Amino acid sequence: MKKILIIEDEKLLADMYQDIFIQSGYKTFLAPTAEDGIKLAKREKPDLILLDILLPKDNGIDFLKKLKTDPQISSSKVIAFSNYEEPKTVREAYDLGVKDYLLKTDFNPKEIVERVERYL
Repeated sequence: MKKILIIEDEKLLADMYQDIFIQSGYKTFLAPTAEDGIKLAKREKPDLILLDILLPKDNGIDFLKKLKTDPQISSSKVIAFSNYEEPKTVREAYDLGVKDYLLKTDFNPKEIVERVERYL
């Protein structure tokens, strides 16, 4: 069973995405912060990380920088998903290795699952 780590600070959204991934046959883990995301990524070795960019304290870009410097998890596949689309941030996310950068408002949860499946 493929594992998805969802890093999302809005509990309602995190729960909704977790439910749709579980219904689609994935094992999921939730992290409300970048720091928790790093810990879970090291422990669970997910097949893909779905990363919100706007997070409390460290943001998604900070998470990507830490991920890339940690040999245990640096090869993890990451898809950014956010409502924040400032071009500099999007470019930086791609430079740090995200496979895709999705705007939450452009996709319903089922479409997010379909997009994630392209990279698994």
